[in-house]
Amino acid sequence: MTDTNTSLSPLIHLVDDDAAVLEALALLIATVGLRVQTWGDPLAFLATFDRAHIGAIVLDVRMPGISGLSVLEQLLDQGVDQPVILLTGHGTVDMCRRAFKAGAAEFLEKPVHDEVLIEALQQAVRQHVRSRQRNQSDQETSERYAQLSPREREVLGLITQGLTNKEIGRALELSPRTVETHRANLFAKLGAESLAQLIRRYAALVDAD
Repeated sequence: MTDTNTSLSPLIHLVDDDAAVLEALALLIATVGLRVQTWGDPLAFLATFDRAHIGAIVLDVRMPGISGLSVLEQLLDQGVDQPVILLTGHGTVDMCRRAFKAGAAEFLEKPVHDEVLIEALQQAVRQHVRSRQRNQSDQETSERYAQLSPREREVLGLITQGLTNKEIGRALELSPRTVETHRANLFAKLGAESLAQLIRRYAALVDAD
């Protein structure tokens, strides 16, 4: 296996038992500034590839020992989030359907046009970046919500229902000043700059609580 660049650009994993195909595709992908790691053994790839990198995976469908579709299904089972592009020289409608059902980002037939592959990879990388950003944002939101006291969560729940401070005070038997204190505290803990932002980020967590 090889890594054609040591920069911090996204990393593309190429998995194919044909060394000539790996070399040609690696050279092509490197021309647009993406790092490439090649794998001639799909089982070695499954066992050791770095799941932390931003990037994508290009899998040949027909390989000895295990098919690209089986590798894709194992990646899905393991929760791997890198988008997967499948390449095949003998595609069928059933194979294409199975690939997308298993979570493939794209299904391309060989010989694949250079521009088509590059475009698919760049789109896959953008998709992965957005996915990682959403996941990071969701985690930060959950961690902030966990900092709220039980009373602050009650106040937040009523805020997301559209109640005023006076209405919240009556519902919880609290003074308006106390409600205002809880409101200020939860806004600070949640890092919300407006009511609309608060509702957009946290209403779903309130509903699920």
